Amino acid sequence: MDFQSDEYFMQQALREAEQAFALEEVPVGAIVVSGTRIVARSHNLTERLSDATAHAEMQAITAASNALGSKYLQSCTLYVTLEPCVMCSGALYWSQIGRVVFGAYDQKRGYASWKSLELHPRTEVVGGVMAEECAALLQRFFHMRR
Repeated sequence: MDFQSDEYFMQQALREAEQAFALEEVPVGAIVVSGTRIVARSHNLTERLSDATAHAEMQAITAASNALGSKYLQSCTLYVTLEPCVMCSGALYWSQIGRVVFGAYDQKRGYASWKSLELHPRTEVVGGVMAEECAALLQRFFHMRR
């Protein structure tokens, strides 16, 4: 596997999602890459922090901004295992992230289901990378919760 490919980095995000699963959090993981270097890793922490805004993407944006010393992430790529929600897409817009790569689509809460909502005009979006693997972890989590 190419260690700079979207699939490689999505595997890293999936590892984060598995950590969330182990913590009984909704298993969503995210990483931020600058060039070929991972500058932030995160996963959902909403239950652990009792914070509805502690989504993997929000945690990753904050960590990457701290690591790089900038609120703007134009040269970075966010890899996340689930299509970002409206809240996270707003934060991604304001961070001016250069690229977003997500795994599973979220038909109910994903930002794309909001017809008038878009990310920053210069942000490239790629969906469906390792979608089956990402969706399978989410399905397993919710199946166990029922």
